Amino acid sequence: MTAHPSIADHGVIGDQQTAALVSIDGDIDWFCSPRFDSPSVFGALLDDRRGGQCRIRPAQRPYRARQMYFPDTAVLITRFATDAGTGEIVDFMPPTGKDSTGTHRIVRLLRCVRGRITFELDILPAFDYGRRPHTVRTSVDGAVFDGGDLGLTLHGVREPGDARLAQLQITEQGALQGLLPLSAGQVRGFVLDTGIRRPPTAIRVAEVEELFDETVRFWHGWLAKSTYRGRWREVVHRSAITLRLLTYAPTGAPIAAATAGLPEELGGERNWDYRYTWIRDASFTITSLLSLGFTEEAADFARWLRNRYRAQGDPLEVMYRVDGSTDLREEILDHWAGYRGSRPVRIGNDAAGQLQLDIYGELLDALFQADRAGLRIGHAGWQDLTALLDWLTTHWDSAEEGIWETRGGRADFTYGRLMSWVAFDRAIRLADRHGLPGRVESWRRQRALIHTQIWESGWSPRRRAFVQRYDGEVLDSSLLRMVQVGFVAPGDPQWLSTLAAMRHELVTDSLMHRYDPAASPDGLAGAEGTFSLCTFNYASALARAGKVTQGRMVFEKMLTYANHLGLFAEEIAVTGEQLGNFPQAFTHLALIDAALTLDRALDDEGEDYDLSAITARPSP
Repeated sequence: MTAHPSIADHGVIGDQQTAALVSIDGDIDWFCSPRFDSPSVFGALLDDRRGGQCRIRPAQRPYRARQMYFPDTAVLITRFATDAGTGEIVDFMPPTGKDSTGTHRIVRLLRCVRGRITFELDILPAFDYGRRPHTVRTSVDGAVFDGGDLGLTLHGVREPGDARLAQLQITEQGALQGLLPLSAGQVRGFVLDTGIRRPPTAIRVAEVEELFDETVRFWHGWLAKSTYRGRWREVVHRSAITLRLLTYAPTGAPIAAATAGLPEELGGERNWDYRYTWIRDASFTITSLLSLGFTEEAADFARWLRNRYRAQGDPLEVMYRVDGSTDLREEILDHWAGYRGSRPVRIGNDAAGQLQLDIYGELLDALFQADRAGLRIGHAGWQDLTALLDWLTTHWDSAEEGIWETRGGRADFTYGRLMSWVAFDRAIRLADRHGLPGRVESWRRQRALIHTQIWESGWSPRRRAFVQRYDGEVLDSSLLRMVQVGFVAPGDPQWLSTLAAMRHELVTDSLMHRYDPAASPDGLAGAEGTFSLCTFNYASALARAGKVTQGRMVFEKMLTYANHLGLFAEEIAVTGEQLGNFPQAFTHLALIDAALTLDRALDDEGEDYDLSAITARPSP
């Protein structure tokens, strides 16, 4: 029980158009509507006084709280034990489907399991990041919060004829507060509807239980498509569900994380808005889901991407809103205190205007993997890709901001060149495989030029390692992907030397830093934690290099940093605390990739095998 729960003290629920974070104390302290990237309705995670919350917790003190997911679903159960009894909250959002809608439902079912328990209720929305005032009116069946452009209706859950147990009042601040006493076997609760303005109505328990059953069937049906049968099934499937929760169903656009403004360093300024669709992150997400047998998401993303290109042409933007629009102007919420005083709180993201050349390689690799899974590119889609490659042919040798979105100026980043090599390589393979038209000989020349340039300029004889940028000596863990994409052999001495240098300079115990900001200034003050994506990539790289036992230990240690539900944020602080936006798609997709890589390596361990057999290099 804390006034400001930690980032990791949360579970996530969602309907594939938006999501809510529920703390282990039973508080919804992050929820945006009607979309992931819409203004917040509840934002106490970033300002406990002005952010707004939907708080339910036992009135009895002390209490003990535990959380779990209903198995293989996104239905969250928070359980409370007090000296008088045991109760629980069942939280979920019924899936909304692929039609974009402004109406979303959060179901909060309360029950007393044993003895007696009294719940405290405190519901105070803060529309538009707390910038828009609201009015509230109540009736015998619930309440309506009117925020102008957006409304929130609370429908009470009870059977006809049941006693009205809740004792509620409206505060001067427009909050609905009160007590709900329950005894063993009693069930109550409420349903929060956003986007509709109609009087509240009593909803029968049986109706809510049917919504629960439908939501469970949806998630069980979706997860049944998984082909994963490896050693880490529970954590892999939790990661897959999380990636699906972070995908906007109407367009198929995956977002990077459900939140904005959570810090990479407590009290620092690295507080970004991740509620958008990065081409890079989305491509990685699709590749990871494809590796588990989920193909529908790849098809949806390809359609979304084709629409972006036809609406805009080349080059692609680094990121988009989930509907494909590009207005991501960054602004600061000066009236919010920030997570544990970490300011500024930013919404929007100015990195949208950067040049990041790696996105084309990640995109082409995702489409290549989709092709291998039987999702062939149509004629119009291929024409769009060849046009993108024409643009890349004349721009791959440009300075850029790079994968880490530095704000200290452009540079010749090795990773950007590496992924440009991947873009041409995958296009060549697709053309050869299906006899597709294109400037294949030009693509071969570009691929060869990039290959030579990386070996000549991206390799540092002094460091005996591939380095972050051509004019520097700094190591960068983004280059852990060099083997995975097939640029270098896993047993190549120069690659093994690079891996050893990274271990010496970027690894703390088993945790991997992105790079050293002190050695390579990125235009921002302060430091950051270790980067969880990179740690999982490090585990994969070790396994591909034949260091399977080391790779497994890195992986298993990293799993201990997950929260109580198996969820990860972006980074890990020196204290072991999770930092950054949450839950983070980057981390969960890298977990999936590492588990698959380790499964293959461990299955082959002890046999006389070629190390390239566990390398994710595509076959010609």
